[in-house]
Amino acid sequence: KVSFIDKFVPTPIVMFQAKEMGCTYSACITASHNPADYNGIKVFIEGGRDADEIITEKIEQQIATLTNEDVIRVDFEQALNDKEIEIINPMNDFVDSIINFIDIESIKKANLRVLIDPMFGVAKNALQTVLINGRCDVDVINDGKNPDFGGLMPSPSAATLYRLKHLVAAEGYDIGIGTDGDADRLGIIDEKGSFIHPNEVLLLLYYYLLEYKGWKGSVVRNIATTHLLDKVAADHGEKSFEVPVGFKHISSQMEADDSLIGGESSGGLTIRGHIKGKDGVFASSLLVEMISVTGKKLSELLDEIYSKYGYAYTAEGDCKFKPSEKEALYTKIYVEKQLPELEFEIEKVSYEDGAKVYFKNGGWVIARFSGTEPLLRIFAEMEDKETAERVLQKVKDFLSL
Repeated sequence: KVSFIDKFVPTPIVMFQAKEMGCTYSACITASHNPADYNGIKVFIEGGRDADEIITEKIEQQIATLTNEDVIRVDFEQALNDKEIEIINPMNDFVDSIINFIDIESIKKANLRVLIDPMFGVAKNALQTVLINGRCDVDVINDGKNPDFGGLMPSPSAATLYRLKHLVAAEGYDIGIGTDGDADRLGIIDEKGSFIHPNEVLLLLYYYLLEYKGWKGSVVRNIATTHLLDKVAADHGEKSFEVPVGFKHISSQMEADDSLIGGESSGGLTIRGHIKGKDGVFASSLLVEMISVTGKKLSELLDEIYSKYGYAYTAEGDCKFKPSEKEALYTKIYVEKQLPELEFEIEKVSYEDGAKVYFKNGGWVIARFSGTEPLLRIFAEMEDKETAERVLQKVKDFLSL
């Protein structure tokens, strides 16, 4: 039997419902945070977790062997009548699960003004419903149905959320919330109109849950996410875990250690007790709870964290290359394992996922190939912006990118 959602909904709703129903498999069709022509299928396994490469490769291999004649087709209406397909709408249950998880009463008392930018994606209904239940004054921009996402990449970043940044600062909102096309990632704007990097969003939520709510638990981050999370964990007697890129690795490690929070520098995160995948609607709601409970602005909470644990800046570079250049790059990085001359003493080098250099001063730099685009992604985290960008540039120059 197939349960079918016949409406546009956030990907996290599919994961939520798969968990609730105990489905063996579930799937949704989406381009996620990519342009519309990247449309594909996200596959989830038991518990609503992201399928790993072993499963997705098996599916791809099986698809490759099929011809048109091999595909069994049924009439949709007939399948409904035969009870082989049922139409479901889990939106209310999903929204209720978030309202029951967060401190909705504290949000009601805070009288917050919130501006949402779903980037022509699917987050609006769920997120707006949660926040209106919290008596927030909510406005929405870029909320129409636009399969081309308004000509923009539906990925929340400092560049793509320029209108949200301007309006939050100009019109006095307490927080601006941007979500990607399928609502599993988020981008946050503080009360001053400044973009809060996803690294900082993770820091804010983990610190809030430990320091203000008194919760316990480790943190799981991917290999390209801020190490300041490790400092917050250690200060509270907790562990931190580093895993390869891909949320399936985060959710797997969270389950193994019963971790409190897991996330990545690209804007995805989840919390223990919620779904086993990233959820921009839930994470945004929890941030609204955070500023309601603490009575502090986003910028004030970030300053509080940096005053305790020090500052770190992550410089990022997406380097395009021609298909003919990939083999030479791969050989230089992974086979010959060449490294640029860097001014900092190296503690160790890891090739578990990309090539990551750990410095003894706590900084690091990583270069890894994108799994979805012809790009080499480079991240460098150091004690200030100038140093991080200098390290990033040295790696780019070394690789002739």
